[in-house]
Amino acid sequence: MVSITNLLKEPRHSQFIKKLVPWTIYALLPIALFRLYCHPIHLPDSPIHRTPQIIASSSLSPPHFSPSSVHEEEEEVNAVNETPCDYTDGQWVPDKLGPLYNGSTCGTIKDAQNCIVHGRSDLGYLYWRWKPHKCSLPRFDPSKFFHFMTNKHIAFIGDSMARNQLESLLCILASVSTPELVYTSGEDNKFRRWNFPSHNLTVSVYWSPFLVDGIEKSNAGPNHNELFLHRVNEKWAVDLDDFNLVVFSIGHWYLHPAVYYEGDDSIMGCHYCPSLNHTEIGFYDALRKGLRTTFEAVIDRRGSSSSNELGIFLATFSPSHFEGEWDKAGACPKTKPYKESEKKLEGMDAEIRAIEVEEVEEAKGRAKQSGGLRIAALDVTKLSLLRPDGHPGPYMHPFPYGNGGVGERVQNDCVHWCLPGPVDTWNEILLQIMNTWEQQSGL
Repeated sequence: MVSITNLLKEPRHSQFIKKLVPWTIYALLPIALFRLYCHPIHLPDSPIHRTPQIIASSSLSPPHFSPSSVHEEEEEVNAVNETPCDYTDGQWVPDKLGPLYNGSTCGTIKDAQNCIVHGRSDLGYLYWRWKPHKCSLPRFDPSKFFHFMTNKHIAFIGDSMARNQLESLLCILASVSTPELVYTSGEDNKFRRWNFPSHNLTVSVYWSPFLVDGIEKSNAGPNHNELFLHRVNEKWAVDLDDFNLVVFSIGHWYLHPAVYYEGDDSIMGCHYCPSLNHTEIGFYDALRKGLRTTFEAVIDRRGSSSSNELGIFLATFSPSHFEGEWDKAGACPKTKPYKESEKKLEGMDAEIRAIEVEEVEEAKGRAKQSGGLRIAALDVTKLSLLRPDGHPGPYMHPFPYGNGGVGERVQNDCVHWCLPGPVDTWNEILLQIMNTWEQQSGL
């Protein structure tokens, strides 16, 4: 029979183990704390620290995504030594958080891009984010942008895509600070200026669909544009010394019929002008020459003596998504992004982008001689190509099917972007390039 004394008596090796365990814990505890400090656990954002999103109606909610497919916030954290980032190489992934603003909270959205207010109910297009394959793209941080641009001036110059991006930026920034409209020119609002008093940030838009000087086609005049490819449009160029950051955006207006001048009286050729006695040369060479003239003017006028540092971006071509002819009931009915394997960048879209990127690279080489001048491509062509769902479509008009005429044909806008929408990503990339510039030597 086993006695209680024998049960309580412990072998020597058990006593040794009991002494070893506490010392092992004491040794591992500092290592664990150090590991936690260097690699903290990322918990989901508390709603206290995230601006609540109001999407027109409280009954609307994000589409359901399986947990494995949701683009979680921790994936947005920048990886160590992640430079440079190729933002063109990526895909659209589901995102449960949605945009920073909406048509109810932002008052500067152009009416034709205010899709939710106009009755668009399929809100799945709001819940996607662009995810580069080999790096991360953080969400737009308005405070960081204000930090970079306090007491500075950013100008969006070009066609209606420049205005589209401008209005996106205004709405994002308005989520933390209210802008004041301080200047407008005429009823068409093609030249406007806002100021954010909280940071003395000026934001301007200049209508200049060719960047170079030109005469736009009109109902009262010829049905073609006239472009003077040897000189820039002074409506924006005259204010060049006032800018700290410029975003150029052109392309779509170069697709219209046009006559091109190399001098005031010397005609270079034309694009789609069968009724005129000019050489048909297409628009690619004209686009290249227009961009080169623009960059040369910026570099020459800035020189090396300017006290104002200047960053220049060229937003690359944003493809349209008409299914059918735009003026013959063409529409963009898709409700999800394309997968990379579904849509390739090719044809005219690829050619225009290539010209723009090549001209940026050529200008960067010449700009090295000018102090305080940076030039970069804001390459948004591929990510825009994959978003056929992000256009206003019929919701360029308020409640286009309000009278129950679901089958009736209405004009679609498959060129511009709903706000909020994919164009917000352009500004996320813009901010990240600015951040890289700041880290290198200051904007």
